[in-house]
Amino acid sequence: MSWDGRPGRRPRPVGRRAFLTGAATAAGMLLAGCGRDGPSGAARTSGLPVASPEQPITWPITEDNQPISGGQEPERDATLRLYNWVDYINADAIRKFERRYKRYGTKVQVLTFDTLEEALAKLNAGAITADVFLPTYDRLGKLVRAGLLRPLTHGYIPNISQVWPIFSNPFYDQGWRYSVPYTVYTAGIAWRVDQVSEDLAEHPNPFEVFWDPRYRGRLNVIDEYREAMGMVLLKNGVTNLATTSPVHLALVRRELMAMIERTRPIVDLEGYASLPGGKVSISQSWSGDVINVQYLFPEGQSADVVRYWSPLNGRGAVNNDLMVILRSGKNPVLAHHFLNFLLDYDNAMLNFEFTGYQPPQSRVDPDVLVKQGFIPAELKSVVVRPEYFEQGYRLLELSPQADRQWLAVWDAFKAAL
Repeated sequence: MSWDGRPGRRPRPVGRRAFLTGAATAAGMLLAGCGRDGPSGAARTSGLPVASPEQPITWPITEDNQPISGGQEPERDATLRLYNWVDYINADAIRKFERRYKRYGTKVQVLTFDTLEEALAKLNAGAITADVFLPTYDRLGKLVRAGLLRPLTHGYIPNISQVWPIFSNPFYDQGWRYSVPYTVYTAGIAWRVDQVSEDLAEHPNPFEVFWDPRYRGRLNVIDEYREAMGMVLLKNGVTNLATTSPVHLALVRRELMAMIERTRPIVDLEGYASLPGGKVSISQSWSGDVINVQYLFPEGQSADVVRYWSPLNGRGAVNNDLMVILRSGKNPVLAHHFLNFLLDYDNAMLNFEFTGYQPPQSRVDPDVLVKQGFIPAELKSVVVRPEYFEQGYRLLELSPQADRQWLAVWDAFKAAL
């Protein structure tokens, strides 16, 4: 069975990112001190190697954690345990994988977490045993240093050739030693044209709308400090979304306080539902959640009133999630097969049909997605293009000290709401 290009009507999704609040800090603190051998080519901030496009990292493979040998059959009568966010994989894709490997007696069990903080704490404590884990790329270094990941045996994953070439040598994991991509997404602004008279995409600086008193009480800001503060930086022309400059952080604090005074925004993770529900007119949004918006309008109302903008030519926040294999898993061969399965175009698109978050498949064509009705023509701007990863700005890993500095700003903002 292959993906037929006809998107199905989904139930009201929870949203892959409806549970991110508070995840980064404790997770970063938890794993920052669990270092093993250091990577080559990495910058260091307070002793912590931090990957960036300018200073990519090649993570070491240690003597006591070698890749599995190639050419092995998948484990028989095994239950593959997938540790994932809630509602971030299509159950149809899981069932298809089980059918594909039925001759081996394969079953899949999906274990879920609400935040990465929770997930990383349980993994570090040994409270969870799983085969495959889906983190964000900025957590990869912490996971490798803690010795939680199994290095990949590339011979089991030929479908890496189906995704954008950048992911065969990403800056955060040179040589894709420990990770393969899962989804890609931008961060921008979604709005309703039936409630907002101006075309925000034509505004000289669309981010300024979050300080426009005309929309007081009708704005939603993502309750995730890296994304929200990153938006403030971009609004002010600062493209380093992992800055530690006291001047930049002071600027962000002033701007956030001014936002409260002028527009009193709603700060939560419900923008993808509040926009179609009529609670807000404008929402800071991830591209994947905007795709889900079309399924959340009340019956009888059309989703064609929604628009999405992110900076032109991908010069905004653009990021990705990963699939990795956990060292604690009991089925490393089957885990490799699972990664390879989800990197296949048909399976990736079947998964996309449910999650709304785009896989970085080389064959994805925005015009075809619109023609097939998967994405409304009005939301073609949600499609992420490979060149965005050359031109856009990334939420790079923060050192524990930098993380505390960012959170001090965010906590002051939240306390003042």
